[in-house]
Amino acid sequence: MKMIKLFVKVNLLLLAIMLMQALPILAQENPTLSDPEVAHVAVVANQIDISYAEIAKKRSKNKAVLKFAETMANDHNAVIDQAAALAEKLGVTPKDNAVSQQLLADAEKTRKTLEASSRKAFDKTYIDNEVAYHKAVIAAVKGLLIPETENAELKELLQNVMPALETHLKHAEKVQKEFEGK
Repeated sequence: MKMIKLFVKVNLLLLAIMLMQALPILAQENPTLSDPEVAHVAVVANQIDISYAEIAKKRSKNKAVLKFAETMANDHNAVIDQAAALAEKLGVTPKDNAVSQQLLADAEKTRKTLEASSRKAFDKTYIDNEVAYHKAVIAAVKGLLIPETENAELKELLQNVMPALETHLKHAEKVQKEFEGK
């Protein structure tokens, strides 16, 4: 039991370190992004959370975690569909950039952590990551993506997705409470 708790703590520490490495790129340094780069970051961030949800749907047996993961997959796929339709309408091709690349690099580390966690520790590791990830994404959308966006329709899409992200965070925090003290 002590070993499991230690493993969970180490994974949470690794997650915190990864987020701290990514947040300066996402929030503090505020790189200059073009609208195609903003669109790419938005799509990548959604794809990442879908990939986490897919892992959860394969590994978890917890009903609350499975329901949350299903919601994440559905909602983030819907946002990608909206972004793709808008990009097509505007004739914009999302453009890869340093922020997208950092998100993907961090996501790979998180994927490995999720897949390496024991079945018993998985649910807590996954939901703790979801809480941290949604906090980071909300900060990035508010502090970087919306301010950097010039196109009114793209900016509106980002603003309109904020309530869903905040709802996801509240949902994740609610599920997280199930695992307090474990």
